[in-house]
Amino acid sequence: MLGEGPYWVPEDDCLLWVDIPNGLLHRTYFPSSDTVTLDLGAVSAAFPAVGGGILTAGGNRLALHLPAERGGQWITRVIAEVPAREAVRFNDAGVDPAGRVWVGSMHTGESQPLGSLYRLDGAGTLNAVVNGVTVSNGLGWSPDGTRLYYADSPTKRVDVFDYDPATGQAAGRRVFADLSAFDGVPDGLTVDADGCVWVAIWGGGVLRRLAPDGTADAVVEVPVSQPTSCAFGGPGMTDLYVTTARAGLSEAELKDQPLAGRLLRLRPGPVGLPSTTTYATIPA
Repeated sequence: MLGEGPYWVPEDDCLLWVDIPNGLLHRTYFPSSDTVTLDLGAVSAAFPAVGGGILTAGGNRLALHLPAERGGQWITRVIAEVPAREAVRFNDAGVDPAGRVWVGSMHTGESQPLGSLYRLDGAGTLNAVVNGVTVSNGLGWSPDGTRLYYADSPTKRVDVFDYDPATGQAAGRRVFADLSAFDGVPDGLTVDADGCVWVAIWGGGVLRRLAPDGTADAVVEVPVSQPTSCAFGGPGMTDLYVTTARAGLSEAELKDQPLAGRLLRLRPGPVGLPSTTTYATIPA
């Protein structure tokens, strides 16, 4: 219904991705494309965790899921949470090159600035770094880790922070790329080995590649109107996986877009950044 959060796990040749409205975590293995699905009830992002298991964001919680020794059951442990609020839930999340976890929240009506961007710190504490967010979305880091890219979708722009990879401090927020002249809004994003930012444009039917100075570099059309996010993976990080959504489309639109809601795989030429496959570290 609403695919999101693709994340490549190189050791398993596996892509983690989620279906938010249905609360499903998918693990798609390559080259077979076999998919194993776990019903979590609430999930918006997922990452492999240092020490084993999968860390997920869902609702107002970060949780670690570990496979049980026997059977198909999983053991779940809440790592951190924020107070539950009506019409507010976690949305996109990211892992910096050092393994720090960031997660943003959103207003489910997508009209009120009730969300925040949090960093997971020690003792299971989620510290709000940015408040007044409407739909917290794409997170990504430059190759040297000194820039954090971020999208609050309704602003129709991608912003950038100065980032200290040693401490996880983000400061100096400013506009990186203003996309208000184009159809759609920026959703999930990733950064390639050249330092260019790839942004999925919800409602625009394209991925936009932005050069490190924020200027337009390339536009890749996709056969759906609602691409939601993207992540590099595969051998040599040459594949670009794109999650998409069918939510909100009319019957006529769905007929014209038979791939809406599917996981897409592109080979655009540029390759991914190895740090985008960093495992999440859960601080003590």
